[in-house]
Amino acid sequence: MLPFVHAPLLWGLALLGVPILIHLINRLRHRRVGWAAMEFLLASQKRSRNWILLKQLLLLLLRVVAVAAIVLMLAQPHNQWAALLSHAKTHHIVLVDDSFSMSDRLSDASAFDRAKEVVVRLAEQAARADNPQVFTLLRFSQAGAGPRGTQPDLLEQPLTAGLRERLAGMVAAWAPSQLASGPAEALEAIERLPQQGGSEERMVYLISDFRANQWDDPADVRTTLARLQQQGAHLQLVDCVDGTHSNLAISDLRVTSGVCAAGVPLWMSVTVTNYAANPAHDVSVKLAEDGMPRPAVVIRQIPAGKSITRRFPVVFATAGQHRVSAQLDGDAVTADNVRFAVVEVEATSPVLIVDGDPRGSDAVFLSTALAPGGKVKSGISPLIESPRFLRDHALDGFDAVYLLNFDRFDAAEIAALEAYVRAGGGIGIFLGELSQAEFINKHLYRDGEGLFPLPLVGVTELLVDRTEPVPDVEVTDHPIFSVFAGERNSFISSVLVEHYFAAPKNWSPPADSTTEVIARLRNGAPLAIESHLGEGRVVTFLTKAGPGETPQGGWNNWGRNNPSYIVAMLELEAYLAAGRHRAITGLVGQPLSTTMPLAQYLPQVRFIIPAEQGGGTLTVDAEASATDLTAELGDTHTAGVYEAQWTQRSSGEVVPRQFALNVDPREGNLDRLDSAGLADRLHGIKYLYQHAQDVVYDGERLAGPNLGRFFMWLLIIVLLIEQILAYSASYHPVRRGAAR
Repeated sequence: MLPFVHAPLLWGLALLGVPILIHLINRLRHRRVGWAAMEFLLASQKRSRNWILLKQLLLLLLRVVAVAAIVLMLAQPHNQWAALLSHAKTHHIVLVDDSFSMSDRLSDASAFDRAKEVVVRLAEQAARADNPQVFTLLRFSQAGAGPRGTQPDLLEQPLTAGLRERLAGMVAAWAPSQLASGPAEALEAIERLPQQGGSEERMVYLISDFRANQWDDPADVRTTLARLQQQGAHLQLVDCVDGTHSNLAISDLRVTSGVCAAGVPLWMSVTVTNYAANPAHDVSVKLAEDGMPRPAVVIRQIPAGKSITRRFPVVFATAGQHRVSAQLDGDAVTADNVRFAVVEVEATSPVLIVDGDPRGSDAVFLSTALAPGGKVKSGISPLIESPRFLRDHALDGFDAVYLLNFDRFDAAEIAALEAYVRAGGGIGIFLGELSQAEFINKHLYRDGEGLFPLPLVGVTELLVDRTEPVPDVEVTDHPIFSVFAGERNSFISSVLVEHYFAAPKNWSPPADSTTEVIARLRNGAPLAIESHLGEGRVVTFLTKAGPGETPQGGWNNWGRNNPSYIVAMLELEAYLAAGRHRAITGLVGQPLSTTMPLAQYLPQVRFIIPAEQGGGTLTVDAEASATDLTAELGDTHTAGVYEAQWTQRSSGEVVPRQFALNVDPREGNLDRLDSAGLADRLHGIKYLYQHAQDVVYDGERLAGPNLGRFFMWLLIIVLLIEQILAYSASYHPVRRGAAR
């Protein structure tokens, strides 16, 4: 049985009759003519007639074989019997992309539906080969080297009728995962699979949608493919999509500002990304708090390829963990149309105010602004302390820390402050008459390495300019001042500043830094500066927090009967505390880890799987350290809110801890590479590229050794013999002058 790569070329075998026809025509061209002189020659010919006839028949046969060899060489037959006799098996390694972009709908089916059809078709068609066939089947989502390692669906299973039936049922039950799995780990997993030995011909099929975000820089993929090719594997890329579709994704849901305290308004934001070539209009984002719907956010237009963020307020009546979700209407891919967040809300928000003045006058003004009392509920609980408090107490329990009118801090206090900010804390700084520029420059600024945002010169008086009456303070649209920016005759325009710490002349934030001037004086000097250190924020005011008198006189009147002071301080607190109250969220596929004190909780922890994905529970044993218990859930393949339930040792009360996991929104970018784009990125790699609907029985790779080269060499040998025989069978007169 000889299958052919180019079977239609077998019509060329009709040319086998051409040499025979020419031979017969040549024989018909001779006419018998009587000639007495030929009698002697005929007698001689009769004695050698059989040998001459044999030569002519051999010559004719060689010419027929030459024509047949040319046709067969071009048709490229395969010898399945050779493969069978050599006991070589064909090992089909099928890698299936099941990332959630494969749920992209293509008229009546999804890209993943096409991928499943290809798997079944390959198994059915490979079974037609006569040599042994084995199947390895691996989905991208099962190729990770995490806690479970690589988990192939089939591993070198002989391709029998029973396996084909089981395979069809297995594949029919598949659904796209919610992971953003790429081809790199799946290809590398091939080399991690256990080998059963023996000679084999490897066929590697990569069935995917070839999204650009995973193939734009495929250095690792190209290296692995090259290694597989060097090992003799045949590579085939199967594309399951034929175009790019529009898709919207909720790419972010987070706390932006506000105090995370019960009964206090908190600002959150939702971001929608338009992965399309055209703008999206009137996009409605449905919101829910603890499962209860709330007014939707409507985005009038999202430009092509852009993201738009909108803020919305939430209020949680009770302390504890609360769920927030945002959802879009259905489109090409649904997995990225929903996003979850868990917000930790406290009964009150603890704030530390450190005042360098033992009288604490500035701290009183700031504390009153943050927690006015009466009917105004800010949710903030201020604690006023001296600088020594920083050395003896942990700062992790405070949502924000304020440093007012300080003269100096020792090394331990500075280290505690910087560690707090680097871990995501927020610090507000107000200077005063006790502050010293030399100390700040040397120990807090440290050439831009510390938590202070700029170098200082010293205390400067803001002179009155009677020629041009303009407000002393000019604010930007920073979140702290956005309520004032652009307003005429606002309360902040009546703030008077008399003294401040000046920056060096012509100072400006470095271009590559996170430092930003968010308010200036009328002479252009910086007044308020924001900077970042690690994960946290620092907002610095170069004047006092209170309006009290000092040896230099008054510094400003901001805190004296000016409503803008209270508004600005509350916005400042909301901005600084936001870093401590990020929404508790992660990505699908990441392990969930939760820790509780060893002495208070039992080591058995029950995890509740999100109800949106069918629910279910799983109990795990927590690992103990000297003081803590840590429980981890490794299988997190669905988006939603997970809950870890700890049990207290003393009371048996169940204490829940919630976590939100979301899909990676970048997987929702449906931009793809066509065959030309793949060829450019996989330069030097030999592979066959096909669309899913075109994948058929591949005779060249599945039917055993290719005999095309064999027939090429046969043709060369036949032509050489034909020339020698033709020369031997023809008449060659002796040259004149030659030896006799």
